Amino acid sequence: MTSRIERDSLGEMEVPADALYGAQTARALRNFPVSGLKPHPLFVWATVAIKKAAATVNRQLGQIDPRIADAIVAAADEVLNGRHADQFVVDVFQAGAGTSHNMNVNEVLASRAAEILGGQRGDRRLVHPNDHVNRGQSTNDVIPTAMRLCSLRQVRDLDEAVAGLEAAFQAKATEFHGVLKSGRTHLQDAVPMRLGSEFGAWARSLACCRARLHDAFDDLCELGIGGNAIGSGVNTPAGFAEHMAAALREQTGLPVRPGVDLYERCQSTADFAQLSASLRTLAIELNRISSDIRLLASGPATGLGEILLPPVQPGSSIMPGKVNPVMAEMLGMVCFHVIGADTCVAMASQAGQLELNVMMPVMAHNLNTSLTVLTNGVRLFTERCVLLFWQQELPDGSTVQRHGIAADEAACARFLERSTGLATLLNPAIGYDAAAEVMKQARREGRTVREVVVRRGLMSSEEFDALIQRAVER
Repeated sequence: MTSRIERDSLGEMEVPADALYGAQTARALRNFPVSGLKPHPLFVWATVAIKKAAATVNRQLGQIDPRIADAIVAAADEVLNGRHADQFVVDVFQAGAGTSHNMNVNEVLASRAAEILGGQRGDRRLVHPNDHVNRGQSTNDVIPTAMRLCSLRQVRDLDEAVAGLEAAFQAKATEFHGVLKSGRTHLQDAVPMRLGSEFGAWARSLACCRARLHDAFDDLCELGIGGNAIGSGVNTPAGFAEHMAAALREQTGLPVRPGVDLYERCQSTADFAQLSASLRTLAIELNRISSDIRLLASGPATGLGEILLPPVQPGSSIMPGKVNPVMAEMLGMVCFHVIGADTCVAMASQAGQLELNVMMPVMAHNLNTSLTVLTNGVRLFTERCVLLFWQQELPDGSTVQRHGIAADEAACARFLERSTGLATLLNPAIGYDAAAEVMKQARREGRTVREVVVRRGLMSSEEFDALIQRAVER
């Protein structure tokens, strides 16, 4: 591979001849071959968007030559349109605060802008990565602003995905409203309920999770760009922060606004911790729900089997005919990943010292990853489990078309009829102690609560049915 020699403040550095990046990126590649993980595409998008906005604002405020500003904007547009993605190469575990990533972007845009102006790749005399592309900025306000921008975009996508699952569960709640079943607490029989109520509760829990995401979204809209190194705005012209927020708002369509206190924006990463915590809570709820779905679908011969899931792939390499709840299993693994990532974000957030938190790169990586896998996991679970059309083969050889999760009404009725939790319905009529005796007799004699009640003459079968109906009407 041919190479060229570039210089930075530490001296000469060999750089691949065809690379748009320069000496500082090459040093980072040598210093941090840690994981092989490159920056998330949206993190690159956000950083480049900031550079484009800064070039536009610096041109408006007379800070850099208009020709240079226009060349930087043109180079940024190339990246934003999908070109040069292979030039953003710094490992996610890198120099503190994200200086290596910031300089990677600065060098790529400066080098390409120099070419646009008719110069050579890497010619810092035409367009300088620090003096021009990074004008009025610091890693310390660029990186947290980039984190906010890409998080805002990803939260919107996640909210849309969760809203889709919420709506799917609500539709199932309506579909299963007439299916009665036994409730369970402590994994033991409890009072009767509607299968639709189970799904309706899941929908409501997701609505609450979305509300937490919305709160986090609003806080992320307040930017720290313009604060420069520590929040004082050193080396930035008057109005730079306000102009940058307006330019980014127009460019991205995101409802961003300038920070109230730029020192605080530079010091604190609490908004990222709050976002991560809302993702953790969502993951906890999703994992609980997916576990319940696996339990309710367990069997088919030796489990609960109250619901049926679309079969999407063979379940075993050794057991013929086995079909597993793979979409729910996938969602559970996604949730474990997000919960672990939140621990990393929380620890990194509290590691801030004085005017800066240098652990932002690992926070950015974990937030980007969590938002990506949650969004994709929820969408796939909704499409491939809750709502997927499939053919169920019946015992007589015929088939029936199903739309996603289906109820096995016979299994629900069978468990409900045998549930000793039905004895609870007798409390108002005969008292707790007498109802407990009914339950014990039903267990002892292998009878249903209904049979014992009728045999004892406590009420008719029709009156007992009326008790059940009243119990599930709430």
